Amino acid sequence: MPTLTAAALTRFTEALFETAGVGPAEAQLVARSLVDANLRGHDSHGVMRAPFYIGRLKDGGLDPHAKLVVEKETPSSMVCDGGWGLGQVITYDLMHRLIAKCESTAIACGTLKRSTHIGRLGEYAELAAERGFMSMIMANTHGAAQRVAPVGGKRPRLGTNPICIGMPGGASGPFIFDIGTSATAEGKVRVKKIAGQQVPSGWILDPEGQPTNDPNQLYGNPPGTILPLGGDQAYKGFGLAFMIEMMCGGLSGGQCAYPEPPPPVGNCAFFLVLNPEFFGGQQHLLQEVAQLETYVRAVPRIDGVNEVFLPGDPERKTLAQRQSAGIPIDEGNWKALTDLAGQLGVIPPAT
Repeated sequence: MPTLTAAALTRFTEALFETAGVGPAEAQLVARSLVDANLRGHDSHGVMRAPFYIGRLKDGGLDPHAKLVVEKETPSSMVCDGGWGLGQVITYDLMHRLIAKCESTAIACGTLKRSTHIGRLGEYAELAAERGFMSMIMANTHGAAQRVAPVGGKRPRLGTNPICIGMPGGASGPFIFDIGTSATAEGKVRVKKIAGQQVPSGWILDPEGQPTNDPNQLYGNPPGTILPLGGDQAYKGFGLAFMIEMMCGGLSGGQCAYPEPPPPVGNCAFFLVLNPEFFGGQQHLLQEVAQLETYVRAVPRIDGVNEVFLPGDPERKTLAQRQSAGIPIDEGNWKALTDLAGQLGVIPPAT
């Protein structure tokens, strides 16, 4: 299994995008975003996405020159159109604008439609937390990329519809709770498919609604489905996904899920940024976060359990490991990247 430093993988990914026609600044931003996802253990949102992004660029589904268009704006809100531009470029622009608004108002809210894949939601929550702000971010799949069936159904109707809540403070950094509303992210199934590996039990169902470990079942005709979050109470995960679908596709002016959708196109998204100073106060929030963390971490542990993980802990632990030892990439996904590099005339880094 190839292992690369973050710096080498970033340079390689940046070169792929630049050679494909993305501007230097935009290529740098997207490459950094993807590698940061790998560094934190979110390989489903990491460099394995590069072939898909560049494929969308080649077929005209992604405009590398598109800029954020603000359709409506108030002192505390924005309604935006991404013009099918690079999701990370568009979303960073939107988040910086919302954070700037929140300097002088309690709440800043924004919606986004017609954006290609915006990547890991947690990175935008981290951006807000760096300024001391709380945030909530959610996304749907612009009506396409349907992967999750309602409980009792055997055909997909919704995407994996992630939600992220970020809170400043914490002894080791902000608390970032970033999850899909399904049992796993679709990208994690795709990673296993490309790698030629089985998926764990409890992730997906085959087209007849039966449990399977074969990731290819998700992409067949008819397709299988990813289970909603919640196990025996999966209606909770699907209910959350259903509400997110409406908040993102409906409020943004984009699209909710609809019959006979196209292949994956991107995201609609909803963003909420809050300035604690206008509520209970910044210092009060940080004091309460600190005492809550201390209290929860001090819980008596079950025999054999060495530590209790809180939101953001797994990412910080993986970040430390991969900054030191490098980022592992399975053979299947590395081959997809090197095949793309061969098509573009980019020399892959040594592994």
